[in-house]
Amino acid sequence: MLSGRRPPHDYLGTVIGTPDPRGLARFYAEVLGWTIHSDEEDWATIAPERAHVYLGFQLERNHVEPKWPALEGEQQMQIHLDIEVSDLEAAVAAALRLGGRLSEHQPQEEVRVIIDPAGHPFCLYVGAPEEAAQTPV
Repeated sequence: MLSGRRPPHDYLGTVIGTPDPRGLARFYAEVLGWTIHSDEEDWATIAPERAHVYLGFQLERNHVEPKWPALEGEQQMQIHLDIEVSDLEAAVAAALRLGGRLSEHQPQEEVRVIIDPAGHPFCLYVGAPEEAAQTPV
């Protein structure tokens, strides 16, 4: 169905494999300021209060932590999250306090790659100022 509007109850979710769905859900709920919506041993989800998106965390008992940066013959990341923040230093400190770790490899000066508790890399960055804020008066 390419035309028309979709019903408002449809959702778009991204699912992340982890040996600890509840723990990783709590980690990202704190990082993003989202709410935990389901909290089972093998499945947990978080979502913002007023949006039709969610992050799911699925139990993978044989989870293999991806390598960042990718190394030949090793498990590589297949997806990562980019999270825009207003204060990079504060966001990095919060992620580290919650159990993330700073990646040794940082390919961009204005972006920080953090490794979540299950080993998935994600990026924290400060977005460009609004175009209107850049326009001289």
